[in-house]
Amino acid sequence: MIPQSYEEWRHCITVICDQPLTRPFIEARIRALNTPTDHMTAKFVQLYGDEQRARTLDWFERARREL
Repeated sequence: MIPQSYEEWRHCITVICDQPLTRPFIEARIRALNTPTDHMTAKFVQLYGDEQRARTLDWFERARREL
C-alpha cells in the first residue's frame, strides 16, 4: 500500500513499522530524500516515482513542524 495522505503515511511509519517520528529520524530522512544520489532515495524513486518522493518529503517536513 502506498500512502495517499499524511494520516495514512504517519500510520504506516508509527504503527505498522513501529518507527517513532523523532527529530533525528525525521532530519535524516529529509536529508536523504533531498539527495538524489542517496542509494535508498534512488531506489525509492525507481519504485514509486519522484512525485511520491516529493509527497513523502512534504510529510516528513510536516512531521518536523509538529514536533
